[in-house]
Amino acid sequence: MSKTILVTGASGFIGSFLVEGALERNMQVWAGVRKTSSRKYLQDSRIQFAELDFMDSDNLQAKLAVHKKSHGGWDCIIHCAGVTKCLDKRDFEIGNYWATRNFIETLQRLDMVPERFVYISSLSVFGPVHERDYMEICDSDAPCPDTAYGRSKLRTEEYLRSLAGFPYVIFRPTGVYGPRETDYYLMAESIKKHLDFAAGFRRQDITFVYVKDLVQAIYLALEKQVVCRSYFVSDGEVYSSRTFSDLIWNELGRPWMLRFVCPIGLLKVISFISENIGKLMHKPTTLNNDKYRIMKQRNWRCDITPLREELGYVPQYSLAEGVKETIAWYKEEGWL
Repeated sequence: MSKTILVTGASGFIGSFLVEGALERNMQVWAGVRKTSSRKYLQDSRIQFAELDFMDSDNLQAKLAVHKKSHGGWDCIIHCAGVTKCLDKRDFEIGNYWATRNFIETLQRLDMVPERFVYISSLSVFGPVHERDYMEICDSDAPCPDTAYGRSKLRTEEYLRSLAGFPYVIFRPTGVYGPRETDYYLMAESIKKHLDFAAGFRRQDITFVYVKDLVQAIYLALEKQVVCRSYFVSDGEVYSSRTFSDLIWNELGRPWMLRFVCPIGLLKVISFISENIGKLMHKPTTLNNDKYRIMKQRNWRCDITPLREELGYVPQYSLAEGVKETIAWYKEEGWL
C-alpha cells in the first residue's frame, strides 16, 4: 500500500513542488492549505486537501480529529508552511515557531505523530558564520542568526530536538530558485529593465539549490528512513555575487544593462526607509532590515557532505541549467 503524506504550505513555491514530487512517487497526497490559499499549482485530481490553521488550536484539533476518524493519520508529514515576510517581526515567531509547536502538540495529543516529520528550515539559522575565512558552514558551528526570520527558524529547530523520540528530519536549504518563485523573479525583471544590483564591494560567496533538487533531497530522506538528522542543501557549488545575474542576463538575450553596486552603508539606509514605508502602507516590502542583513552576509557556503554520503544525494541541475529552465517558465507564463 502506498504511503500517505501531508505537505503543509502546499500552495507555496516549494510546497507545490513537494506535492508534485509525492505524486511522482505514487504516494497518497494531502495538500495542507489555508482556506484562502490559491490552488493554481495544485490541480492534479489525485490531490486531497486539508484546510488547516496552525494558530487556531481548537479548530486545528477538531479538523485533525475528523481526519483521523475518516482517514487515519499520515505516514509522513513535510512541514513547509511558514512565514517569510511580515510587517511585525514578532509574526515570524508566531508563524514559524508557535504555529509549528501548536501543530506538533496537537498531533501528539491525537496520537497522530507520523513515521517522519520533515521540517523545512533555512541556512539563515546560522547567520554570518565564517565571514573572514569563508569556510563551509557545518552542523558543528554555533548558530548566530541576525534576522528575525532566522531566529524563528532556529527556535523551531531547537524545539524539535528537545522532543524525546520525535522522528524529525530538518532541511536547511540555501537560496532556493526555480519556476513559481517570486523574489529571484524580481532580479530577472530588473535585468530585463536594464538594471542589475549588487550589495557591497567585498567578496561574497553565494550558494543556490534548484527547487527540484531540494525536492529530491527530501524524498531521499524519506526513502532512507532517517530520523533525528539535520541537513544543509545546495547544488554543491559556490558562486560569486554576479554569477546568477549573468546567467539571467544571458537567458534574456543579453540586453544592455547598467550594473550598480550599492555600498553596504547606503543599503542599510535604503532598507530602513523601505521597511518603514511598508509599515505605513500596511504591506510587507521585499527590501527591509532583515533582507539587508541577508544581503550584507558575505559567506553562504554550507557543507552538504552528510547529504551526499548518507542519502546518496547528487544534484541534477547546474546553476546554468536551473536558470535556463526558470527563465523559460517565466516567459511561458507571461511573467517576463
